[in-house]
Amino acid sequence: MLPPLNIQHNVPIPTWFKVGGIAKQLARPTNVGEVRRCLELDPNMRILGDGANLLVDDDGIQELVVSLADMNEQRWNQSASTLTVGAGVNLPKLITQTIRDGRGGLQVLGGIPASIGGAIVMNAGGTYGQIADVIKRVFAIDRTGKAVTLERREIDFSYRHSGLSHLIIIGAELNLFKGDAPALRNILKEVMAYKKNSQPMADNSAGCCFKNPTLEEEVPDIGAKGARISAGKLIDRAGCKGLRIRSASVSPVHCNFLTAHTGGKARDVIELMEEVERRVFDKFGVKLVREVVVWSNRIEAAAKVPEQVAHV
Repeated sequence: MLPPLNIQHNVPIPTWFKVGGIAKQLARPTNVGEVRRCLELDPNMRILGDGANLLVDDDGIQELVVSLADMNEQRWNQSASTLTVGAGVNLPKLITQTIRDGRGGLQVLGGIPASIGGAIVMNAGGTYGQIADVIKRVFAIDRTGKAVTLERREIDFSYRHSGLSHLIIIGAELNLFKGDAPALRNILKEVMAYKKNSQPMADNSAGCCFKNPTLEEEVPDIGAKGARISAGKLIDRAGCKGLRIRSASVSPVHCNFLTAHTGGKARDVIELMEEVERRVFDKFGVKLVREVVVWSNRIEAAAKVPEQVAHV
């Protein structure tokens, strides 16, 4: 007989906004078998990663929330320079560890708070690179519990996209290279310095709130048709810098960062997102697409299957 699943009730869902609702039920499986048992309990369960690009509406979440934080195994294949990691492995800690071991590939992802699973689903990255660059294969299960293994060439990676949101990421095999630890550390320092100088990293936010859009038509003084342009620039030019709705505000440091203030509400952040989207569309005719995942029973009432993965 299998031991019972460890399910907690009415617990906070940790996010980097540090506001928002609770999980009515939360499970922390330690292996694939337990993830499948969670699916049996609730086929519409939501997968929680690090919470770094997640906002949970104040009413909380009725579905079973499944944290993969305890699925954090790591296994080196030294001869092949590959590292197999569980979906719950913390990306910043892994970057530090691999640099210390003289293994390169992840140092360009410095400053991105994520679990491996969440980073893969959103193809986390920035100016210096993206996680797709080190993926060899991904291990997952589908919503029926069937195991799925995808080679890198089978995954539709693109800017902030993987095409894997219908799956539950269990782990991945990463291609890393042998490098000089001090040199790798210097690259990480360069990446971190760039972020510290250009982003409000100490604020309660989920990083960039919106994807950088590709213009469908030319926008004078912004960019030509087909150009990918900064969402932060559009938000700034739409007059949103410093815009505040109750406890939520647009950062004056980087306009694509929406921040939550202590004691505030998730609903304030959601309304600020909507207002920024409206102003940018009204001024430029550009529809912003969110990087931040919003879990809300109100927003998703008509959806059969909710968004599955966040940074998680």
